Amino acid sequence: MRVAILTFDGFNELDSFVALALLNRVPGWRAEMCGPGETLTSMNGVRVDVQQPLEFAGEADIVLVGSGVRTLDMAADEALMARIALDPRRQIIGAQCSGALILAKLGLIGDLPACTDVTSKPWVIAAGVRVIDAPFVAHGSVATAGGCMAAQYLSAWAIARGVGMACGGEAAARAVIDYVAPVGEKAETVARVMGVVAPYLEPVALPA
Repeated sequence: MRVAILTFDGFNELDSFVALALLNRVPGWRAEMCGPGETLTSMNGVRVDVQQPLEFAGEADIVLVGSGVRTLDMAADEALMARIALDPRRQIIGAQCSGALILAKLGLIGDLPACTDVTSKPWVIAAGVRVIDAPFVAHGSVATAGGCMAAQYLSAWAIARGVGMACGGEAAARAVIDYVAPVGEKAETVARVMGVVAPYLEPVALPA
């Protein structure tokens, strides 16, 4: 399974790195940082090499869009946005915080309710999206999450959907969350995360 962690300059490390680490724990999966240039600099000055070009997002099986302090500028860049081609009919697509604005600009949310963070909320509403006060929501193969620590929900959902519910997807998601959960809090962490995403899981699988 090929996974693109769609990332831009000024990115929030928690969004991109947590999702990257969690999805790479699934056997046989390869999650990579995907961006518009050769390098990216985070909101706190962490510089990383881009592993895949922006266009890779159109080829990946799963695409998760992180947030950052420059998302508003990126969403207004028509040339940059034209390089992103996503298809919910064949891809699992998710966005965190201001990443919801990117999905909105790509026409992937419409009038469906979505989640985002407090700072990004006005931008997402201005894009015509109905924002709800929740950490996670999904509609078919498109999901949004709000808050930095909501990366665990978005990742668990993507793992379960990607593996496929009929192929042990929920168990795979539980195993990954259990591995990274704090010692002494594993059972309750897994229960909380899966409790949030379970209502949005369907018996759908993509090709490996």
